Amino acid sequence: MEPTGQNSPLGNHTALVEFILLGFSNVPKLQGFLFGIFLIIYIMILMGNSLIIIITKVDTSLQTPMYFFIGNFSFLEICYVSVTLPRLLADLCRQNRKLSFLACAVQMYFFLIFGATECFILTAMAYDRYVAICNPLLYPVIMNSRRCIKLAAVCWITGIPVHIGFTYQIFTLPFCERNQMDHFFCDVPPVVQLACGDTFMIEMLIYVIAALVVTIPFLLILGSYVKIISTILKLPSATGRAKAFSTCSSHLMVVTLFFGSGIVVYLRPKSTHSSGMDKYFSLFYTILIPVFNPIIYCLRNKDVMAALGKFLQK
Repeated sequence: MEPTGQNSPLGNHTALVEFILLGFSNVPKLQGFLFGIFLIIYIMILMGNSLIIIITKVDTSLQTPMYFFIGNFSFLEICYVSVTLPRLLADLCRQNRKLSFLACAVQMYFFLIFGATECFILTAMAYDRYVAICNPLLYPVIMNSRRCIKLAAVCWITGIPVHIGFTYQIFTLPFCERNQMDHFFCDVPPVVQLACGDTFMIEMLIYVIAALVVTIPFLLILGSYVKIISTILKLPSATGRAKAFSTCSSHLMVVTLFFGSGIVVYLRPKSTHSSGMDKYFSLFYTILIPVFNPIIYCLRNKDVMAALGKFLQK
């Protein structure tokens, strides 16, 4: 394929450029095994998160702001993982791993949208815990159903316009002969690595977007938890402190896992980037965390376990 029209807009690139996702082709003997593992993981994610959505809707004891956001988060996890895992499963079954320029752009766009929404939902959940523990008397007034719906809507909508422009900027970069991507989906770092010419401006834009979508929410969550922990430590009874910590620990675990792996991939210096390492870090925050989500929120939560028991009995 001739690398003509390198500086043409997105529409012209679509007909001229395709990518090849190498994925896990470096271990051909394990393709069947990996397909089985990832299929089981995908089913677990769909079933586990769907179950959380159902029980938070049908059980009246779970119809509180905290579980409203957990339900949103579980639905988001299903959307988030469905952007990447079905394609990975398909690639493990076939030799042809080509992905059109447009399909790659669409996959990246939805991955970025759901990733940004996850950051914002986790921030909203931290705010909910902050109000519940630091202002318990005002909690029912502040976190009323209308405000919860507005917060969730803002979380879902905010990233859409930002990532339309961001994705467009990435895919208007000039691409040359190299089209093999050592990754299992169209993530930002491996796509930018395939661009030829000066990518300095887009790399700076990546840092700006990552700061807005990842760093600022993370700092807001961190600030919330500093206040939360300070308030919990002032509680007079050990039982009260233990109960307050238990309501926050699950969310704190998810935040640590998600933001930790995301920051490593998107905010570390370019000189330390390795496509192979990025691929495995991406596995962590795109696949493993959605698996952990139902486990963390169910097994560590007596209310959810009780509601689940009642639901299964019915």
